[in-house]
Amino acid sequence: MSATALRLRGKVAAKLGDHIDTDLIYPGRFLNITDREKTPQHLFELAHPEIRELLRSGDFLVAGKNFGCGSSREQATSAIKLAGCGAVIAASFARIFFRNSINLGLPVVVSPAAAERLQPGDDLLVDLAAGRIVNLATEEAYPAAPLDPKAVELLEAGGLIPYLKKKYAA
Repeated sequence: MSATALRLRGKVAAKLGDHIDTDLIYPGRFLNITDREKTPQHLFELAHPEIRELLRSGDFLVAGKNFGCGSSREQATSAIKLAGCGAVIAASFARIFFRNSINLGLPVVVSPAAAERLQPGDDLLVDLAAGRIVNLATEEAYPAAPLDPKAVELLEAGGLIPYLKKKYAA
């Protein structure tokens, strides 16, 4: 992700409700899968398997409150990222899911207004650093919590591991 990648463009692939837990995102029975190509095949397998068909590279998932609650499994974040999701936009996130997302390089955007108003198919421009989401069809803009500069730095690097590799390579 580069500085220009802090501005994301994509469509809303799906809209989910409140309290989507990590077991719904990536069921525990698949935690032993480490193959990066097989992991996304089980994204939302139990509750919303249609999302795998709807999600295209760069698309967004939109959710309500407390997205990613439940266990601290990183596989939930990994499955979303490996499926090609450009970002998750939600009214709020479980703290550990939010942190896992930044560490793994998946942009997460907190915007209660956008979470309420956006619908599948909406074409969006998301500015992560400025904290702004624009629906390009309606030109409606929604405020979002701007990401902390360190979170932006980690996302630009592709996550914590790539960030540390680059930092300590010198």
